[in-house]
Amino acid sequence: MDVVIPRRARRTHSEAFKQSVISACSVPGVSVAGVALANGLNANQVRRWLRERGVEPPCRCAREAVSLAPAAEARFVPVALVPGAEPRPVIRLDVQRGEARLKLEWPIEAADACGAWLRQWLA
Repeated sequence: MDVVIPRRARRTHSEAFKQSVISACSVPGVSVAGVALANGLNANQVRRWLRERGVEPPCRCAREAVSLAPAAEARFVPVALVPGAEPRPVIRLDVQRGEARLKLEWPIEAADACGAWLRQWLA
């Protein structure tokens, strides 16, 4: 009896694929790890491809300073509510009796019916 041990085959990628990944990494603000993940690769593999081709990986730590306009003063902004769109109050119960577990939402307007049903269920 011959025992064959399966060997893990290395994946090979075409040069065109490698160049497309490298060019995607050269876009400002893009992370090498993000490009690698999107292409099903390990980030270290992509960094090696960059290093082998003499491409400088983008440095995310030395970004150019971005000047921001001064923030506007915070103020109250009124919001118009649509009539009838308010959330209706409900009775929420989480009851366990033996092996039975019950999660219940009941309209607050029918609280008396909820109480009667709950008394009957627990009896």
